[in-house]
Amino acid sequence: MTRYNVLIMGASYGSLLATKLLFGGHRIKLICLPAEVEAINTEGARVRLPVRGRKEPIELDSRKLPGSLSAAGPSEVDPRDYDLVALAMQEPQYRSPGVRELLDAVARAKKPCLSIMNMPPLPYLKRIPGLDTEALKSCYTDSSVWNNFEPGLVSLCSPDPQAIRPPGEKINVLQVTLPTNFKAARFESEAYTQMLRQMEADLNGFLSELQPGPAPPVNQHAAPPQQRTRAAAAAVPSEPSAASPPAAS
Repeated sequence: MTRYNVLIMGASYGSLLATKLLFGGHRIKLICLPAEVEAINTEGARVRLPVRGRKEPIELDSRKLPGSLSAAGPSEVDPRDYDLVALAMQEPQYRSPGVRELLDAVARAKKPCLSIMNMPPLPYLKRIPGLDTEALKSCYTDSSVWNNFEPGLVSLCSPDPQAIRPPGEKINVLQVTLPTNFKAARFESEAYTQMLRQMEADLNGFLSELQPGPAPPVNQHAAPPQQRTRAAAAAVPSEPSAASPPAAS
């Protein structure tokens, strides 16, 4: 089974996606602030997750999962070393020094990007036929950071789960308050979409181990227009439409 190298820009909400991907044995690199880098590289990431049928939430320790997790600053990685890039920061953060340069390097490396941002990235919106994206540029803190992206390499993931950094806890702890599923749009490339499908199967395997009863079905077929699956990285139509829901904040 293929193990992917995944670069996740953002360690707060991104640590939930990272932890799930670790169950598939994938190698994850989180881009975050210096204090987060030190905490994650020293103590791993901790995600507290409520599970149906259990009274207390479980705590997932990244150091005990099959994959590998590490953290770094934006100037310490090369996007060309990764198979997938996840955009997990809030939209205004992408204009920050260091982050801006890394984002542009991702675009120039032509790597597939899966967004779990608080709003759809501008290149993804360009995939919607008939949408005037020029009129939407003012909605972004700095729309120029997206100039070098190819729309077909950007997918939108609807981040339904809700999570917080618990007050008084260490910076590497994330508390999930509403656990649901990530639902992703297809890439234009079938090969990149297939990568999402493998991750979907890996995540469903993880869920079947945590939850009592049968595991939720894994949809291994192309979904018809506007259909979404409950799997963690299921594919939907290759062309997004104006009816597709934007990412939740």
